[in-house]
Amino acid sequence: MSLYYNNLPSQGRGVSDDSPPSPGARVRRHPERAAYDRETIDAILDEGLVGHLGLVSDGQPYVMPMLYARAGVRLYLHGSPQSRLLSAVAAGARICFTVTLLDGLVLARSAFRHSLNYRSVVILGQAWAVRDAREKLDALRMLVDHVMTGRAEQVRAPSAPELKVTEVAALDLRVASAKARAGPPADNPNDYSLPVWAGELPLGLSTGAPVPDARCQVPTPPSLRAYSRGRA
Repeated sequence: MSLYYNNLPSQGRGVSDDSPPSPGARVRRHPERAAYDRETIDAILDEGLVGHLGLVSDGQPYVMPMLYARAGVRLYLHGSPQSRLLSAVAAGARICFTVTLLDGLVLARSAFRHSLNYRSVVILGQAWAVRDAREKLDALRMLVDHVMTGRAEQVRAPSAPELKVTEVAALDLRVASAKARAGPPADNPNDYSLPVWAGELPLGLSTGAPVPDARCQVPTPPSLRAYSRGRA
């Protein structure tokens, strides 16, 4: 993820040179940063909170941010049945779903070599509507628990009317690839003597103090204060 989209070799960590599951999932730019193994892909998806769904509907491209949840080699998405995007997805439209975790800024001695440290996943496939009532309910529980582990057991489950106005779509994860960059800037050796600070500025997701709803009568649970999202 270079700001200038250059094709220069990176000093970042290579992830894997395993073969992709299909030609469509092959990472062509900086293939040394690619990974196609389930462990790497699942770890990124499990850490992320929001993904971006891309598809073409009536000739118009759309990209929308969406909450998601993973169960094995299946990804679940949800929304309103009236949503044009979810309706197209549930009807079997070809889609692309991406998740990106930003780990840091890479500040180089030249503008050309600036970059980002990141981990990302791209999934290609054809989604389908979840019609089985039990799977649909389980998927919605997973979506809640993906945001906060154990939360689904603490709150009221969806009612029949709520389930009726909620669409759940599933996407197979077998055609997917991960890509990551880590490490310092890949500066030109001729620039090492420039009087410019160069290095990495780590970034991460942080939480503030919980703010209870004005009508909440329940003490703030310790789990909220301990909430974190990221690699251990």
